[in-house]
Amino acid sequence: MTLDRSAHYRPRSNHIFTICLLFFTHFSLIVARYHNPMNQTETILEYHQRTKHHPKRYAASLGYMDWATQPDPFREYTGTQRISLPLSFENPTPTYDQVMGAAVTPQAPLTIESLSQLLQFSLGIAAWKCLGNDCWALRCNASSGNLQPTEATIVLPPLKGISDRSVIAHYHVKEHALEILAEFETGYWQDHKVDGCYVILTSIPWREMWKYGERAFRYVNLDLGHALHALHVSSRTLGWSSTSVALPSEHLERLSGLDQQERYHPSEVELAQTLLYFGSCTTATHSPDALLPSLPQKFQGSANLLSPSHHPWEAVELAIRATQESASLPLDFDQTPKECTLENARPIKEIILQRRSAQAMDFARTHISFEQFEQLLHSGFQAVDTKKTPVSFLLFVHDVEDLEKGLYFYVPNPKHLAALKRLSRKEFLWQEQTAHLYLLEKGDFRSQAKFISCSQDIAGDGAFSLGMITQFDEPIERDGAAAYKTLYWECGRLGQQLYLEATALGLSATGIGCYLDDVMHRMLEFQESSYQTLYHFTIGRAIIDTRMSMRRPYSR
Repeated sequence: MTLDRSAHYRPRSNHIFTICLLFFTHFSLIVARYHNPMNQTETILEYHQRTKHHPKRYAASLGYMDWATQPDPFREYTGTQRISLPLSFENPTPTYDQVMGAAVTPQAPLTIESLSQLLQFSLGIAAWKCLGNDCWALRCNASSGNLQPTEATIVLPPLKGISDRSVIAHYHVKEHALEILAEFETGYWQDHKVDGCYVILTSIPWREMWKYGERAFRYVNLDLGHALHALHVSSRTLGWSSTSVALPSEHLERLSGLDQQERYHPSEVELAQTLLYFGSCTTATHSPDALLPSLPQKFQGSANLLSPSHHPWEAVELAIRATQESASLPLDFDQTPKECTLENARPIKEIILQRRSAQAMDFARTHISFEQFEQLLHSGFQAVDTKKTPVSFLLFVHDVEDLEKGLYFYVPNPKHLAALKRLSRKEFLWQEQTAHLYLLEKGDFRSQAKFISCSQDIAGDGAFSLGMITQFDEPIERDGAAAYKTLYWECGRLGQQLYLEATALGLSATGIGCYLDDVMHRMLEFQESSYQTLYHFTIGRAIIDTRMSMRRPYSR
């Protein structure tokens, strides 16, 4: 719904009352647009439809790379105390199987060393990739275009090596350090028996808007999902549990200092997205709301300017308003370990640090075993409750041993099976191959996979590719506009796990954000928007670019 701004009024002196009434009505419409839950839902659904790619028209963007305004990938705060965190490369970590499987990992106490490991093996730099003298950082958490819109603010009790008071600090990724934003006294940790810490994840949409224009809000939330799962996995290496805590946006902004807008450039808005608790117990009812009265009114430091100039994208701004003002939603982490069929005894830190996005797949080496394929599918849902997940995989299978080439559906949540059958093409076979895996149609779908993924060869040159088909209308209508974000978070979490599992199996993976939304839906013959494709992925064996060199992530 859009307001009609074309009307012009010619006031007369004897019509003052009418003028005031018209002004009040116009103002009320504006307020209703941004505060009425129904209008927030309409706004986000309009945004999604508007930002779909089509064969002859992609979603609006600049259409070129404005290198002069490329955002700085590293946030820092001038005027703050910076505390270096000890590097965790030499720390022993459990094996990949132990973290992903049923083994019980000993629980580490909260110290500066364990906090450092949590952050380094989730949000930290994994390596620097260089071409000649040009280098860029690769992080443990995957990101669209490596633009890294996600930032982390840490809420800590008094901790040796950091402060003898409670602290709110920004994680400075490039230096692997904490920037102290606030120190304060509180009895919260003892009074509520909180044995852990909080991490607030925030997003800077401008970093994605710079390259992707109107579609950027999708990628901002996919990337946040990647970061969520990276933190969850890293916490399990420490024997910690993780949980999402629902807080109103304004409380998250206060807790992270984002409410102090003078500390930020107005075109580089930073969004308070979600809050996570890491510690020994996730069943307690404590809430960091109780910290708010103890916070100083003014935090330390000013955020650095990321770009010298900015291009506004109104569609993204409307989507942000709609979802930020909707009620915040917690995100479930399934703490139940899964069984692994293929053993992997490598320390998990090695796999985390070796995760990469393949730039091209080797068409001559596409074959993988059925066991690898099956484990990738099961592993994708490692940290989610399959009885609740809204996501299914539509699979383009190109070269998997003992599996015919063709189009498949993997439906881990049986609640969606009947609806997907009803909504999709009547000629589909729906032949069950193994648990949750159904053959829809036999044949070579490489060209379709490539075309749907914006004609990118990488979607057809691997062992298989997939689209994450996600229940869409019902969650948003039920839970409000904020559910739009959590659907993308869920897909991002799945993508991060697929990256890790592919790396563990000696394979390569790449998340694909550029795809032709409705071409995919028409192939399935979806006639409505109750299910939508929100993220694409491809897995195979990467072609290594020998021109590239790698450097250590941290020199100290």
